Amino acid sequence: MNLLLTFYGDDFTGSSAVMEVLVFAGIPTVLFLDTPSPTILAKLGAVQAVGIAGIARSKSPDWMDKELPRFFNALKSLNAPVMHYKTCSTFDSAPDLGSIGRATEIGLTITEASWAPLIVGAPAIGRYQIFGTLFATHDSIAYRLDRHPVMAIHPATPMKEADLCRHLKDQTDLRKAVVDWRELLSSSAAETVQKVINDGAKIIALDAFDNATLAASGKVIWQQAQDKKVFAVGSQGVEYALVAHWREAGLLPAAKPPPEIKPSEPLLVVSGSCSEITARQIAFAQAHGFTIQDLDATKALHSAAWESEISRIEQNTLAALALGRNVLVCTARGPHDPAIAKFNAALSSRQYQAETVHARIGNGLGQIVKAARTGQKIRRTIFSGGDTSGHAMLAVGAEAMMAIGSLANGVPLLRLLSNDPRFDGMEVALKGGQMGDDALFLRAARGSLQA
Repeated sequence: MNLLLTFYGDDFTGSSAVMEVLVFAGIPTVLFLDTPSPTILAKLGAVQAVGIAGIARSKSPDWMDKELPRFFNALKSLNAPVMHYKTCSTFDSAPDLGSIGRATEIGLTITEASWAPLIVGAPAIGRYQIFGTLFATHDSIAYRLDRHPVMAIHPATPMKEADLCRHLKDQTDLRKAVVDWRELLSSSAAETVQKVINDGAKIIALDAFDNATLAASGKVIWQQAQDKKVFAVGSQGVEYALVAHWREAGLLPAAKPPPEIKPSEPLLVVSGSCSEITARQIAFAQAHGFTIQDLDATKALHSAAWESEISRIEQNTLAALALGRNVLVCTARGPHDPAIAKFNAALSSRQYQAETVHARIGNGLGQIVKAARTGQKIRRTIFSGGDTSGHAMLAVGAEAMMAIGSLANGVPLLRLLSNDPRFDGMEVALKGGQMGDDALFLRAARGSLQA
């Protein structure tokens, strides 16, 4: 197998977004939910990229020390020139939660790479990296990430610094540097990057804010990878950069539009997202006939109460699906939903570990999906919420996924590959909280042309 790239995503939604970029650029890709299965790989033929969808974004550095080596070593054994640690495009991370710095340390040690290019900019989804600083759009306005209306007040990992190297300062002591767009677009870009590496920088932020800077950054990475394996860090901007260079160099054919999404009703959406964008999507879905099931997340603090709550939602969901209704199960309807304050108060008063409770919530959403698939044979499900989606998908139990369409930039439609015939072939999409337009859930139900 001659692979171009391997990647580990620190959450499931972001992992699927990497696959979207590659597949629709003409690079056959498969995404596993654990270390790659040789049995499934053998069935797939000429795959050129292999990924693992992970949950590191919601984990501690201690968890990373124990778990990431297993995944990184599995990908290293596939012998691709580039291994990518995929982060959220809004760089969600903190020293004690989803530490990108710690993951980079582990990756550089295992791969023995001499440096880690850092690319988070991805213009196609409204992310712009210039002079090492990250900007993200909200309602078509670009904000520095530390002034972003959503990310600056993220409940778990609020972004207080938009300078990527400064943000990583509290997560790792690795030396950091920026190679900006002026240097990247010059004729001496390769020499400049090599000099920065020789001077001791281990994490090097490469600007990416348009196709020219993407292609220039991708060229630097690919040139370095011909001599020694590269461990890259960042969003799907890494793949956008490599694809831009490969296409500019004539190594890839012209991009083809993704296939149209066909209708699939009744549709089930399960959401653990608290974002304002998801709130608008829920409201739009409700206005267009979706049955909304509000799941009481505070019940997850007690196993018996949680089992009862999941059973209640399952019964209501199956009944609505049997009537042909599209159903949306959600733990909150946006950042100002009183359910969030209620949940946080209950969590803090009982001194539970948030990680354990959030995993239980994700697992419960996965149980609802399994019940709907086995009880009503639903063909398509949408998982909303980056951290929640990972736990929910693990509960469903597939082995791998492949992209078959696109609901929005960063939200591909996937087909599950499973040794369990009940779930093999099921269609899913994994939507991060910040992704998609208001009509996304309706489009998932009624198809590309009907929403």
